[in-house]
Amino acid sequence: MPRQSRSPNPVAPDNESIAVYGAREHNLKDISIRLPKNRLVVVTGISGSGKSSLAFDTIYSEGQRRYLESFSAYARQFIGDMERPDVDKITGLSPVISIEQKTTNRNPRSTVGTVTEIYDFLRLLYARIGEAYSYNTGKKMVRFSEEEIVEHLYQHFPGRKLTLLAPVVRGRKGHYRELFEQLRKQGYLKVRVDGEIKDLAPRMQVDRYKVHDIELVVDRVQVTPPSRARISQSVQKTLELGKDLMFVNVLAEGKEKEKDTVYSKQLMCEDTGISYEEPSPNTFSFNSPYGACPRCKGLGTIYQVNLKEVLPDGSKSVNEGGIAPLGEARETFAFRQVQQLARKYKFSLSVPVSKLPEKVVNLLLFGDENASVDMELDFDENGSSVYTTEYEGVVNTVKRFFNDTTSDALRGWAEGFMEMAPCPECGGARLKKESLWFLVDGKNIHELGEQDLQGLFHWFEDIEKRLSRKQVTIAKDVLKEIRDRLSFLLDVGLNYLTLNRPTRTLSGGESQRIRLATQIGSQLVGITYILDEPSIGLHQRDNHRLINALKNLRDTGNTVIVVEHDKDIMLQADHLVDIGPAAGIHGGRIVGEGSPKDFLKLKTPTASYLSGKKEIAVPAVRRKGNGHELVLKGARGNNLKNVTARFPLGTFICVTGVSGSGKSTLIKDTFYPILARHCYNSKLQPLSYDSISGLEYVDKVIEIDQSPIGRTPRSNPATYCGFFTDIRQLFAQVPEARIRGYNAGRFSFNVKSGRCDVCEGSGMRVIEMNFLPNVYVPCEKCNGRRYNRETLEIRYKGKSISDVLNMTVDEAVEFFEPVPYLLRKVKVLQEVGLGYITLGQSAVTLSGGEAQRVKLSTELSKKDTGKTIYILDEPTTGLHFQDIQLLLNVLNTLVDKGNTVLVIEHNMDVIKVADHLIDLGPEGGEGGGTILCTGTPEAVARHKTSHTARFLKTELKADKS
Repeated sequence: MPRQSRSPNPVAPDNESIAVYGAREHNLKDISIRLPKNRLVVVTGISGSGKSSLAFDTIYSEGQRRYLESFSAYARQFIGDMERPDVDKITGLSPVISIEQKTTNRNPRSTVGTVTEIYDFLRLLYARIGEAYSYNTGKKMVRFSEEEIVEHLYQHFPGRKLTLLAPVVRGRKGHYRELFEQLRKQGYLKVRVDGEIKDLAPRMQVDRYKVHDIELVVDRVQVTPPSRARISQSVQKTLELGKDLMFVNVLAEGKEKEKDTVYSKQLMCEDTGISYEEPSPNTFSFNSPYGACPRCKGLGTIYQVNLKEVLPDGSKSVNEGGIAPLGEARETFAFRQVQQLARKYKFSLSVPVSKLPEKVVNLLLFGDENASVDMELDFDENGSSVYTTEYEGVVNTVKRFFNDTTSDALRGWAEGFMEMAPCPECGGARLKKESLWFLVDGKNIHELGEQDLQGLFHWFEDIEKRLSRKQVTIAKDVLKEIRDRLSFLLDVGLNYLTLNRPTRTLSGGESQRIRLATQIGSQLVGITYILDEPSIGLHQRDNHRLINALKNLRDTGNTVIVVEHDKDIMLQADHLVDIGPAAGIHGGRIVGEGSPKDFLKLKTPTASYLSGKKEIAVPAVRRKGNGHELVLKGARGNNLKNVTARFPLGTFICVTGVSGSGKSTLIKDTFYPILARHCYNSKLQPLSYDSISGLEYVDKVIEIDQSPIGRTPRSNPATYCGFFTDIRQLFAQVPEARIRGYNAGRFSFNVKSGRCDVCEGSGMRVIEMNFLPNVYVPCEKCNGRRYNRETLEIRYKGKSISDVLNMTVDEAVEFFEPVPYLLRKVKVLQEVGLGYITLGQSAVTLSGGEAQRVKLSTELSKKDTGKTIYILDEPTTGLHFQDIQLLLNVLNTLVDKGNTVLVIEHNMDVIKVADHLIDLGPEGGEGGGTILCTGTPEAVARHKTSHTARFLKTELKADKS
C-alpha cells in the first residue's frame, strides 16, 4: 500500500532491502526508509528537496566509505579523504557504483572510442589482420620469408647471374672510413657506393659532406640447381647484415639494363621499395609516438595564423594599424624594421593595405630570405652603428611568439591571431600516414571511427563474409568484443555518436549513458547502481531504450536507484519515492512512496502531475513576434545538410529533434558564435554557413548553461549575482562601521582584515586524521561564521554580515525590503524558484539546474534593451514539473519584454508552450541534419515523419481533454 508519512514502514525483510535510519545529510530531516533490493527504484521530488542528498550523499557515500575501510590502514593513507555521511545506520547495502552527470573527460585525446575501449579492440584488430598498402602507389605491400626469397629468385631469374647486396648506409652523410675498415677485416671484398661497385681498400673513405647509399656485396652467384644451398645461406646472411632488407642486382644480358629487385622480411612496396615496420596495437594509437601524426602529435588539429585577424580592415594603411599585430605606427623595433623595408623596396606605408601590390603584402606578412634590412644601433649622442638583420615577417613573428615564448601574456597576444585548423599532414585523422594505409575490408581505422555507431554495428554484423578464413580465425574473439560493446551503446540510444567524437563535447546525459552501457557490459551481479537523471539529452522516442537498459541491469541481479523527473521512467519503476514537500529547508521529508499504480493515488505534487490532475497549460494564443527575424542560410557544420533556419524575434523559440539530429551544431556551434561575434567581437569561430540576415535587430546575446557558478567553496550565489558587494557597502555605511573606519572590503571573507584568521574565511577547519579521512569541523574561533569578532560587532537591523549570508533568499527578500536597489537583485532569485537556498551557500553544493537558474536570475536583474536573445540548452535538466512551470513563467516574462528566448529542449511540457518550433531530424548522426518542419506546435504536430510530432500530438490532445 502507498503511504504518505515520514515514519518508516517495512516494505521487505532486512536481507531484501536497503534500510536507511536517521539520514540528516544537508536538508534531510532525520528520515528513515527501506528501498527494495533488485528493483528499479526512482527517487523524485521538487528540485532541491533532497533527492541527491539521499541517493548520492548518503547511500553512495556510505557504500564508498565502507569499501575504502576494507583497505589496510597503510593503503588508506594514500587514497584521499572519505567523509562519513550524517546518518545513524544503513543496513543491507551492497557494493555501490555511482553514474553521475559529469562529463567523462576534458582531455582532447579522450574520445568515445577510447572511453568505451572499442577503439582499443579496433587497434588490436588492425594490428593482427590489417592489410598494408603503399602510400605512394596504393598497391598491396608484400613481405618475404627467406625461403620465399629463394623460391622467387629461382622462379624469376633461373640461370641468371646475381649480386646479393646488403644496405648498410641509406641516405646519410659521412666519410665511413671506420665502416669500410670493419667490413674489410670481416673478409668482404666489394661494396657498392652510390650505384658504383668498388673494391674495399685500406684507408678507404667517401666525401663526408655528401649524402651516400652504401651496400655491401655479400655474394655473386648464378641461379642454378647446384647453387641452391649457397644461395640460401647468402640470402640469410644478406638479410642479417641489411636488417631484414636486401637488394638483388641482376646482371644485364644483351640490350637489358641492370636492375635491382628489393626483398624485405618487413612489409614492403615492390615498386618503390618503401617498407613499414611490423604493426602493433600502438601503431594505430594517436596517444602513442609509434602511431601519432608527427605534425599534430595525435591531436588532429593545429594552431595556424588566421589572416583575417592579421588583416582585419583592408581600408586602413599599415601606419593606421592595417596589419593588426604591428598596430599603429610608433617607435618600436618591429615598426622600424617595416619602415626600413618600405624604403628598400619603395612602397608606402600610408596606402590602404588592400591597394598594396600582392607581392608587397606577402613580403610584409611572410618575409623573404633576401629581405634583410639595415638597422641603426645608437651608442651615445656622438656615434651610432649600422647592422643588418633579417626581416622574418609578421606571420612568422606571431608563430614564434606562440610556440616559443615563456610569457603567458605574449602567448595570449599571439593566440588572438591564431585559429584551430585540421592538421594538413594527417587531415585530422591523428595518425601517421603509414598507419592509415592498413586496411580491413577496404577501410582504415580512422574511417571506421568516423562512422556513427549504428552504421559501424551494421558494418561489423556480417564482416566474416568479407574476410579470408585466416583473418576470421585470428579475429574471432576481437570481433565478438567489438560487437557486444557496440550493441550496449545502441541499447542506450547513442546510435548517432562516432568513436572519434571527443568526450569533452558530450553532454552530461551522453557521458552518463556511455558509462551505463559499460556497466551493462561488465555483467556484474549484486551491485547497487545509483544514476543521476540518465534521460538528459534523450528524445522521448529513445526513452524505451534507456528504460530497457535499466531493467536489464535490474534483471541481472542488481539494485538500480535513479534520481529522475522523467514521466516515462517514473511510471516504469518498481518503486517510487517522493521527497518534499518543498525545496531547501522546507523539504527533506518522505512525502510518498509505493509502486507507480499505488503512487498515483496520492496527493503529492509529483503524483498530481503524473496522474494528470495538474498540468502545464498550453497558452491560448501564440505570439507572432515583432515582425523581424534572423535568417541563417547554408549551415553545414558537422551533420547539418546546408540548412536554412528562420528565427522570428520577440518569440519563445524551441529547437527540437531526436538526439544527434544537429540541434547543438545549429544553435551552440553556429548560431551563437555568429551572434557573439556581432554583439561582442568574440573570437568564437562558428561552423560553416553561407550568410545571416537581421543582425541589426539584435544588440545582445546571452547563453545560459548548467556549468557551475564557481569551482571553489568560497563562491556562492551572493558573490556570483554581484549583490554581495552592495550588502558589504550597506554594512560599511552603518554609523558604528564609519566610526571605526571600516570600508566595504572589511566585510569580505577573502580579505585578511575582516575575516577569521584561523579558518581564513572558510568557516571550517580541516583536521588531518593521518590513517583516517580528514574531518571538517566548524572553526573553534569564529564558530563557522567566517569573520573575526570586530567585524561581527557591526550590525545592520540587528544582523551581522554572517547572519545575512546564512539567510535564505525568502528571508533576505523580507529583510532588504527597505533597500530597493538590493531588493530587486535578491527578489529575482526568488522569482526563479530559488527561495530556499541561502545567500552564502557554497557553489559546489548547487545542482546543475540550480546553477542555471542563478545565472538566469543574474541576467534578469540587469536592464534589458528588448533586443536580447537568450539561449538555453535543456534548462529543464534537474527540474520537477512544478519547477518547470516557474521556469516557463520567467522565460515568458523575458519574451513579453520584447526579447527572444531560444531553447534546445526534449521536454514536451516546454515544447508545447513555445511560440515557434524548429524540428530537426529525422534521425541522429548522418540520418539527421535537416529541418523537418517549423511553425507553431499545432502545425508541427501535423507532420507525418517527425518523431517530435508524434509525441507532441499526444500532449496537445491530452491538454485539450
